[in-house]
Amino acid sequence: MGRSHGHKTRDRNKASLPQVPKNMKSDGIDFEFNRELADQADLEALARSRAADGRAKKHRK
Repeated sequence: MGRSHGHKTRDRNKASLPQVPKNMKSDGIDFEFNRELADQADLEALARSRAADGRAKKHRK
């Protein structure tokens, strides 16, 4: 009896686990932004976020 004998059923079960449907996945953005209600701190945070996204995209390429 080898080492893999105890792990056999666990490994076989992994392939049959369900996947999350695309319509249930989120992109991580879960807030509503309204420019009319935003204060200066919100606008600065938005600018910093966009700058960070740009740096991340540039770094990935």
